[in-house]
Amino acid sequence: MSQPIDVNLFYLAFVCYSLTMIIYFLSFWKKTGILVKTGSVLLIFGFVFQLIGLVIRSVEAKFMPVTNMYESLNFFSCTIVLFYIIMEIKLKNRSFGVFILPVVFLLMAFSSLPTTSKEIVPLIPALQSQWLVWHVVLSFIGESAFALAFGTSIMYLIRQKSKEDSFVSRIFPNLSELDKISYRAIIIGFPIFTIGALIFGAVWAKYAWGDYWSWDPKETWALITWIVYALYLHVRVVHGRRGNITAWISIVGFLATMFTLFGVNYLLSGLHSYM
Repeated sequence: MSQPIDVNLFYLAFVCYSLTMIIYFLSFWKKTGILVKTGSVLLIFGFVFQLIGLVIRSVEAKFMPVTNMYESLNFFSCTIVLFYIIMEIKLKNRSFGVFILPVVFLLMAFSSLPTTSKEIVPLIPALQSQWLVWHVVLSFIGESAFALAFGTSIMYLIRQKSKEDSFVSRIFPNLSELDKISYRAIIIGFPIFTIGALIFGAVWAKYAWGDYWSWDPKETWALITWIVYALYLHVRVVHGRRGNITAWISIVGFLATMFTLFGVNYLLSGLHSYM
């Protein structure tokens, strides 16, 4: 049986992202050339395929496609790619893609597994609310900014260990710029995540289950993630600390984000187990 058009478009996006990631690994030190142009074009094509797939799925399902793992992973990865494209255009440095695109690849690879259901299913009563849409969409937008900070923080730690005349030092931005990029990504993502994951999430929980907070595993881990990034901002803004400590906090924060998305769903049971 043939696959729905939106699923095929998601597969095409996955292929484009995979090829782009490989090309970026092979040529991230170059600024021009056929390979560089090919990678950039493939990235744009992948984003367009995925965006069209999300629109088609929205029309067919008659709701925003963010209510199960398959849809959520596609929306999340699409948002990360959008943020990354803006970042690459603005900074004119493709080395970031080597550390950010693997996150997109892993998200898309998981969504493409045969065990990940790709069917459009009717919404259960708890999901029939606009509060859910805003809760999930804003949460993923905030987390997409965290993904950029994660990749940049890894680059910071690698750059810090490199000698000044090394290959890495010539390709990567300087430490001050890497730190600033991570900070800007988190300062953008943190309020969006706060509104989406915690505030709108609490309102939706009240609508769906009758309580604003029930210490459900996903609620708890979303709060843990929020605390990690709040600590990042406290350390950097209040205490003026930056460098190793903030880079590591950023990395831990994104790992907490990934555990909230995957670990809670597959290791812990709760009210969000269908997401």
